[in-house]
Amino acid sequence: MDKDKLAVTAQAMMASGKGILAADESTGTIKKRFEMIGVENTEQARQSYRNLLFTSPGIENHISGVIMFDETIRQSTDDGVPFPAFLKSLGIEPGIKVDQGAKDMEGHAGEKVTAGLDGLRQRLEEYAGMGLTFAKWRAVITIGDGLPSGGCIADNADALASYANLCQAAGLVPIIEPEVLMEGSHTIDRCAEVTDRTLDMVFESLAAHRVYLPGIVLKPNMIISGIKCPQQADVSEVAARTVELLKKRVPEHVPGIAFLSGGQTELSATVHLQAINALGTEKPWALTFSYGRALQQGALKSWRGNEAQLPDAQAAFLHRAKMNGAAAAGGYSAGLEAA
Repeated sequence: MDKDKLAVTAQAMMASGKGILAADESTGTIKKRFEMIGVENTEQARQSYRNLLFTSPGIENHISGVIMFDETIRQSTDDGVPFPAFLKSLGIEPGIKVDQGAKDMEGHAGEKVTAGLDGLRQRLEEYAGMGLTFAKWRAVITIGDGLPSGGCIADNADALASYANLCQAAGLVPIIEPEVLMEGSHTIDRCAEVTDRTLDMVFESLAAHRVYLPGIVLKPNMIISGIKCPQQADVSEVAARTVELLKKRVPEHVPGIAFLSGGQTELSATVHLQAINALGTEKPWALTFSYGRALQQGALKSWRGNEAQLPDAQAAFLHRAKMNGAAAAGGYSAGLEAA
């Protein structure tokens, strides 16, 4: 393990005023996104859409890393440059989602555990050989009646730690993504309780697997009310509760935290990130974004598979990236939206 290299890459991913684009939708997931805009889910359409995002003029001013799907890393720009090499030429770290999705957990109704450890060592070696510099693994934790169970949290934490250990051995920075889902009617208090248990167990597992913390990036949920909760916590409470819990559970050696959007709207994800960074309390790590839908929704709606709409779609994507970059630096305001 080259600890210095891992730390340098992690720091580059956490560059000030920048964040990580999650463009790692599986073929099935992007099919749902395309259906909403009337685009057929073909390999050519997927290449065209990723090309739209990655070649947006000035993307490197707001994006420090891009998470891709296995198909995407084998595709190229319209000019024939492999996507990983093209991103690297802009100073953007190219990464890959390596988990194989959340599967039903045996004996645990309503709970899932993430698959993909089988053969992962070999896949990581291939990805490193292709010039990728980081990877991502997502675990999902559901809040419900009697959920989550301790066994579900423990199994997902152990899988995250095993994956992280293998990543670092291959020279790749692991993004650790334990997502406590927003779906449900739970309160912000319940979200905080479950996230607390989850992060506690995740860092315990990372320690047990001897994962080098300066060479990771954490991608957690914010502490936020469930989507169906009748009493939604306001922006200031989300920010305060999120930072409070992170200070309790995330060691200072972790270089950065890139929040997932988790189903928030584009605007709310930006506003919450700004409030988190604007808090006066000391925060030992960089706090930025790793958004998918919350960066891409406007671009998708503008594009709709029409090449003539390419400039408008890229402008919509770049605007959202710029807004989140400003929020990552604590400099976002509603006035910037109109400007």
